[in-house]
Amino acid sequence: MSNQDKKINLDVRKSRPQTLAAAFGGLMEIFGVRAGDADLANNWKNIVSADISNIANVVAVKKTRDKKLNIVLRPVSPAFALELSYKIEDIKNQINKYYGYDAVSKITIRK
Repeated sequence: MSNQDKKINLDVRKSRPQTLAAAFGGLMEIFGVRAGDADLANNWKNIVSADISNIANVVAVKKTRDKKLNIVLRPVSPAFALELSYKIEDIKNQINKYYGYDAVSKITIRK
């Protein structure tokens, strides 16, 4: 799918203020470039499968010195923490596939 096929309405104002990273992440998506950690948080539901995105949200994304990502996830309910811990490798693989390289260093679950 080319960038011309995407229909993005730039006239719609967001209901809440956005950070610059989130705003540029959307702009970069129009041109087909992935912006980085803000892009991960904005596209969480598209990156991981529906069963993972329904039980966990991205709380923080930090870059390490070697330019890898440490990701902190919070389950929507503490009951999902154990199930989420079993899916850590799948989440890593899906994020790495999205970025196209070994981007994830560590994933932490915070209750």
